[in-house]
Amino acid sequence: MNYKVIITIILALVISTVLVFFIPKKETIEPKSVYRVYLAGKSIGLIEDKDSLDTYIDNEQQSLKEKYQADKVYAPEDLEIVKDVTYNEDVSTTKEIYDKIKDIEPFTIKGYEITIEGIDTTNEQGEEVKGKDQTIYVLDKNVFEEAMDRTIRSFVDSDSYDKYLNNEQKEIESGDTGTIIENIYIENKVTVKETNIPSDETIYENSDDLSKYLLFGTLDEQQKYTVQSGDTISDVSFNNKLSNEEFLIANPEFNDVNSLLYEGQQVTISIIKPQFRLIEIDHQVSTQDIPYETETRYDNTQPTTYEETIQEGVVGSQLVTSKVQKVNGQVENAVIDNSATQVLKEPIKRIIVKGTKQPSYGGGTNSSLSSNSKIEGYWLWPTRTPYYISSPYGYRWGTLHDGTDIAGAGYGSPIYASNNGIVVASTYKYDNGEYIIINHNNGYYTLYAHLSERYVSVGQEVTIGQTIGAMGQSGYATGPHLHFGLWRGYPYSRGSSSMNAMRLF
Repeated sequence: MNYKVIITIILALVISTVLVFFIPKKETIEPKSVYRVYLAGKSIGLIEDKDSLDTYIDNEQQSLKEKYQADKVYAPEDLEIVKDVTYNEDVSTTKEIYDKIKDIEPFTIKGYEITIEGIDTTNEQGEEVKGKDQTIYVLDKNVFEEAMDRTIRSFVDSDSYDKYLNNEQKEIESGDTGTIIENIYIENKVTVKETNIPSDETIYENSDDLSKYLLFGTLDEQQKYTVQSGDTISDVSFNNKLSNEEFLIANPEFNDVNSLLYEGQQVTISIIKPQFRLIEIDHQVSTQDIPYETETRYDNTQPTTYEETIQEGVVGSQLVTSKVQKVNGQVENAVIDNSATQVLKEPIKRIIVKGTKQPSYGGGTNSSLSSNSKIEGYWLWPTRTPYYISSPYGYRWGTLHDGTDIAGAGYGSPIYASNNGIVVASTYKYDNGEYIIINHNNGYYTLYAHLSERYVSVGQEVTIGQTIGAMGQSGYATGPHLHFGLWRGYPYSRGSSSMNAMRLF
């Protein structure tokens, strides 16, 4: 064997021996089973015992248990504990993990999450407004059910509601008046699920607080007004941007708008902001006046300034059957069953005599419009009868409703000029829809909105009772009706003011 080869083999053996004796043997690391804790998707450490964390949280949160009378306090909802394996990563103590959690997110208690889905609407500009969902937390479902029942009774007569629920409503006898509730329901979708509630959320523990929120949209202290001498509910409501109905809802101790107030009395004047839409469908039979007509006769022997009433008008009466839809206690739409209308007393027309003899002196003659526009004290109802006042003049939801909404006559039914005048507007606007304005040449203007058709044009002379359009639902309207407005001065112009059109009749 070659000498050099032998030397090489001997050196290799010596080196191998040295490596075996002097290089340390690598230690074998055994894997360890632990639990990895995630909060909001981020790892916050490892613990050895999963159950120990739940127990530690419950023991440390005694104050939270006492506050809500809860049996147990739980980890945050987005805490996740997953079994894991580690070789050399540090394992935290239960207290260390607890301290990290309490500095990041609140602990939870068992309860119920109620979601009231918002409903998309359209505003006066014709733009779609996305409905806002409401999330409510309670520890006991009964709290929510009691609060809902109490809030519903704010909008519906309590006795009538009980009879509806118990199927104890009586039919309306022929010739009688009355109201039958056909249906009541919440338009919003409401879901209830059991869940762990974060302790920093508003948790309603009693139905008083929750019903207050459902009605006003806040738990803040309600605004109060001290009654002054001579105040009526109508006065207080209007002066504080409330409708009479809203005042009665906010102050359930009063039975109706004619209830008496006393000086120094405290009443609530906060604007209600219901957190859901309660739909009520009513069958109503009511007595309604039948307006009388006015017949004008002319006498050419009397001067144009002469006017005499030779027969006084007498208002008639009728029984009117309607189907009425209310939203949170306010009428939104009404349809009259004309086939069921029963005349109780026919009206007697008013007859007047007017002179037509012109003065003998020169200077021209008065126009027929100028003469006719001087009719004092008589204005014609602008729709056919029967009808239904779906929304009176006044405030609703904090905004002035500057006209009287007249429904029930039916889509396409005739709209009449309430008095003689000149048409000064006949056009379309996003909120009024198709509308007409008449100048009555005495400082007053009438407005007819939401029409389906317009039959007159600007500059046209119209006479009392002339058909000027048809009832519709154009513009910002929830159902077929006429928005009838009375104004001193051109509507919505500087210096003009709206008035209650019912003062004309």
